[in-house]
Amino acid sequence: MESIKNKIEELKKTINEHNHNYYVLDNPTISDFEYDMLMNQLIEIEEKHPELKTADSPSQRVGGVALKEFQQVTHEARLLSLDNSYNEDDLFDFDKRLKKELDIEGNLDYVVEYKIDGLSVAIKYENGLFVQGATRGDGSVGENVTENVKTINSVPLRLKDEINIEVRGEVFIPKDGFEKLNIEQEENGLAMFANPRNAAAGSLRQLDSKITAKRPLDILVFDILVGAEPNRNHDENLKYLKDMGFKVSEGKKFVGIEDVIKYIESMKDKRHDLPYEIDGMVIKLDNMEYRDILGVKAKSPRWAIAYKFPAEEKETVVRDITVHVGRTGVITPRAELDPVFVAGSTVSRATLHNEDFILEKDIMIGDTVIIQKAGDVIPAVVRVLTEKRDGSQRKFEFPSHCPECDSIVLRNENEAAYRCNNDYCPAKYRRGIIHFVSRNAMNIDGVGESIVDILIKKEFIKDIAGLYYLKDHKENLMQLEGFGEKSVEKMLGAIESSKENSLERLITGLGINLIGQKAASVISEKFRDLTTLMKVTVEELVEIPEIGEKMAIELVSYFNNERNLEMIERLVQAGLNTSFLGQEKVENASIGSKTFVITGTLPTLKRSEAKKLIEGNGGKVTGSVSKNTDYLLCGEKAGSKRDKAVELGVTILSEEEFLALIG
Repeated sequence: MESIKNKIEELKKTINEHNHNYYVLDNPTISDFEYDMLMNQLIEIEEKHPELKTADSPSQRVGGVALKEFQQVTHEARLLSLDNSYNEDDLFDFDKRLKKELDIEGNLDYVVEYKIDGLSVAIKYENGLFVQGATRGDGSVGENVTENVKTINSVPLRLKDEINIEVRGEVFIPKDGFEKLNIEQEENGLAMFANPRNAAAGSLRQLDSKITAKRPLDILVFDILVGAEPNRNHDENLKYLKDMGFKVSEGKKFVGIEDVIKYIESMKDKRHDLPYEIDGMVIKLDNMEYRDILGVKAKSPRWAIAYKFPAEEKETVVRDITVHVGRTGVITPRAELDPVFVAGSTVSRATLHNEDFILEKDIMIGDTVIIQKAGDVIPAVVRVLTEKRDGSQRKFEFPSHCPECDSIVLRNENEAAYRCNNDYCPAKYRRGIIHFVSRNAMNIDGVGESIVDILIKKEFIKDIAGLYYLKDHKENLMQLEGFGEKSVEKMLGAIESSKENSLERLITGLGINLIGQKAASVISEKFRDLTTLMKVTVEELVEIPEIGEKMAIELVSYFNNERNLEMIERLVQAGLNTSFLGQEKVENASIGSKTFVITGTLPTLKRSEAKKLIEGNGGKVTGSVSKNTDYLLCGEKAGSKRDKAVELGVTILSEEEFLALIG
């Protein structure tokens, strides 16, 4: 056992070092494949020896059990906001005030940091171990988002020293991660995020941390709230935090406000080259003793100020309004613009969202408009310069027929979007096929967007079922440019392997409106096979807690569509598995719908085995004891969870009692 424990510690140390190199230093030293092999090895050992799994293990970043709500956290130290400034005069006045209050005539030392456009959090460590993450909230009380913060790879789970400390940082989504996230949202027929800040805030406040774990969240730490302050200036404290393992906000030190202003001016354009969004700069007094003398106001410190960049707006002309057909048939209008350089790049298009947006903004083809990048990422029309209209402008009329297949488009009463209802619309099935082969659906490796485009263009496939008949065209495929024998065999092999996927992947891949991964899993687990699922009613579906009426209607409508049924029949004939391959749940009257927590070392059962027994009998397993816990399954060395269960009056079971309970 000692050798296994040493192996786990060795793997944890190695993986944490690679995490630090990749996510903090931006300097990976091994390939993704090598990293995955190390992580898989750790997870495999921990599953065999769950008693050796610790809170600081990198395997704990995948996300845990979904919460019903966030608990409130009272901050030990208030998380203050900042006063804003908008010009040089404001900064000179700030400097003048500080000198007067400190009775100093010479220059003051300042540290200037990027004002990250994200969500502020407080992160607490005890004896060097991560124990809590909380949102800022109103500065005094925030929300406990510990499980979600834990999923952020740049947050160290163990510090280099065994210290008690609470730090403050800004959680954000980098520009490239934001663009990819919005592409996924669009492909899945979901609303796109307006800017990286909204995306970061929404991701960090997910009740299901497994969803948060899939979002590209990052963090920059910029302050010590509670605990060690080994230096008497802020600049050295940032270096100390970096030495402890944190990814730290980049700060530059200046003597005098004049150099601060020069630096800020230089960043107005350079900020667009940064990998993340900033909406200004933060100017902080460096000397910590001076900070103590100055103190704080009701909600902000007297020793710091934020400089807000003005939103960069440019004037251009709407030359045309075109429409784009998405995977779910939603038709989205977009403005075709005279190219204009704004916020670091040339913009020639801007989304117009839907018909209501166009009417609200009163946008006409030929209008002169002001545009800016929402969050400096997505081009958006801010307003129309109606005074520049000369009578040549014309109103945009939403098409009555789909521009791709000429089918009638309809707008439902409950949404702002028009939809093409033709399941075989070229634009619609192209995006549908791309979604079907994606990692979250059927996960067909090697069949990406560009391959799908070629297969459609050359008329090898017209829908997702066509993928499974490509083997009949192997010789013709090998004649295509870039399709050698090995690449074709690899592609066909990946397609063949996907036939063995469990039902929930197939349901996800079908791209049924409003039915995502989670819903597909719940439905597949409930009904077990496709034949049964295709016969369910709306009433049967809404009995499932996770399935709403709209979702149920969409699912039933999908299976009542003749074309969909024909395509599914072709999938079945091709040999796809249509059964749920997960463990079958048998509702046990004693523990059905009951919530369990497992703690300590059980005499004969591994924790993973006990978990399977509970879930297989209709119960649920969570990680911590609360008022919602029904049973604590308790072994040796139970620790604080047993104490908590006693305090809350939760029923405590031995392994013997547990086995008797489930019969």
